[in-house]
Amino acid sequence: MPAADQTLRILSFLARQRGPAAAQAIATQLGIPRSTVYHLLGTLAAHGFVVHVPAERRWGLGTAAFELAGGYARQQPLARLGRPLVAGLADRAGESAHLAVMTGRDVLYIVEERAPRRPALVTDVGVRLPAHLTATGRAMLAAMPGEQVRALYPDRSAFADRTGRGPATPRELRDVLREARARGYAVEDGEVTLGLRSIGVVVRDHAGWPAAAIAVTWPDGADPGARADAERLAALVADAATELARRIA
Repeated sequence: MPAADQTLRILSFLARQRGPAAAQAIATQLGIPRSTVYHLLGTLAAHGFVVHVPAERRWGLGTAAFELAGGYARQQPLARLGRPLVAGLADRAGESAHLAVMTGRDVLYIVEERAPRRPALVTDVGVRLPAHLTATGRAMLAAMPGEQVRALYPDRSAFADRTGRGPATPRELRDVLREARARGYAVEDGEVTLGLRSIGVVVRDHAGWPAAAIAVTWPDGADPGARADAERLAALVADAATELARRIA
């Protein structure tokens, strides 16, 4: 059916862009009448597959599209290729490690490796948490175009809360992501679970898009002699993320 073909072409086009695109650009690039593009975008938006950024008059992928991407990621290659790397990271760090992907404004954990004698975490496989509160989510958001982040977090209503900590507005989130980009890794301190800290590093695909993120989590205030410091942990996580990116390229 022509409508189905055009709809899939629009989604594929948006998926290849570095950020939201104007409807006119979509129509021109795909050779679809502009009126048809607007009609199809409206239908896709109603089902969550695209979002409109009114201030820029552009359209980007929505949470439902990310759900499809997350579903594919769960079914194979990231989890299969990442599992041994996450296990090795947990061994080297002596702390629990996990691998997550984005699904809309959440992260979905697809691999977890619990370190011996470490506290239980909420990041079991299949668990979702608000991306803006987690180290993995922040690492991926920091690697996304600003337009996409603004589409996901347009106002205060987009920000969930767990412990009373963490960004609660678009401006606060921008500050957190700016710091993550400057450091080269994202941090989280008690925003998911009080008393636990995490460091996360993005895993980019062959096109440079944030396909996933790897993180380690450890108890805040633990004896410094019993665990590596944050910079060493960050280096270990970065090594694992770089290797996973190489394997999925």
